[in-house]
Amino acid sequence: MTTPKRIGLIINPIAGMGGRVGLKGTDGVDAFERARALGAAPVSSDRAWIALKVLINRIRSDLIVLTPPGAMGEHLALSRGMAPGVIGNFTAGATGPEDTRRAARAIVEAGVELLLFAGGDGTARDIYEAVGLGPPVLGIPTGVKMHSSVYATTPRAAGELAARFLTLPNQPCRESEVMDIDEDAFRQGRVSARLYGFLYVPYQRSLVQGLKAGSRAGEGGLTGIAADIAERMRDSALWILGPGTTTRAIADRLGEQKTLLGVDLYSRGEAMSMDAAEQDILRHLDGQPARIVVTPIGGQGYLFGRGNQQLSPEVIRRAGKANIIVVATTGKLTGLAGEPLLVDTGEVELDRELAGFMRVVTGYHQESVQRIA
Repeated sequence: MTTPKRIGLIINPIAGMGGRVGLKGTDGVDAFERARALGAAPVSSDRAWIALKVLINRIRSDLIVLTPPGAMGEHLALSRGMAPGVIGNFTAGATGPEDTRRAARAIVEAGVELLLFAGGDGTARDIYEAVGLGPPVLGIPTGVKMHSSVYATTPRAAGELAARFLTLPNQPCRESEVMDIDEDAFRQGRVSARLYGFLYVPYQRSLVQGLKAGSRAGEGGLTGIAADIAERMRDSALWILGPGTTTRAIADRLGEQKTLLGVDLYSRGEAMSMDAAEQDILRHLDGQPARIVVTPIGGQGYLFGRGNQQLSPEVIRRAGKANIIVVATTGKLTGLAGEPLLVDTGEVELDRELAGFMRVVTGYHQESVQRIA
């Protein structure tokens, strides 16, 4: 008889809610209420279940899941027919950072082989402050920004990696960075990130996301990229520019505004809607051809699913894969060290449809071909 595997599961139930409505996150006192008022729906439990389902299907022994009460894990486990060990006693309603920290401490004290947590960088900070370099932990990506390198590339990858760690001998772990930024500054277009510490994380390069790398001032190739795309944007299509310094250079070339951390809409080279939420984009997409311009996140390679959740599966499908234009300097691509580009749209089937090879604009009338995993 095989010995049951013991894992912990902590879900931040509000993580990621601000993405599609353009709030850049749900950290802070007012962000959750603002997200809910704008019609945001919870995403963490669904994404956590993707990971948990893969894990359950992969391991060859019983699984004992220790989890906090309510929306922090118990509700998901019970709804899927599991019988979790419920750890802690928290007040019903909205949860906060201290609830996450107390839950993590209690689960580690109870003894687990691996602690899974679903959230964003704020949640990773809470886990770090609670357990430090204690037992192995692994993040299921459900937040908006996720600069930290403690997360699997997708929820499905989190389940795969957790299963390997629990069932195969001598699986490697490494100390991985916990990063977080000031969300109030982030919403105002300023990025202020810092290293908070390290967590001990199971590691396989293809299944764990890298640490976000910042843009370098004066990075070569931006001028050529901007000139190339600005020429194309004079047509009659709706142009949707994702976040980033590369896409901002395109707007600068046009003499138009660009929100550094938002998604903006343009028509015939002129700005028409700034910092658009998913519903804003869909409204403008109605019956109109469109182009989506995105740049991979430095050091990570994500095209969709990190910091641009406004570009939802519905937005991507309406525009069409053929109308996705990827732009990146050769320096940014070199910084990925040969690793493929990534997508984590929230729909596994769409991620599969986007996989393959795609042209990347690297300069004026210059392109390279990159693989999307």
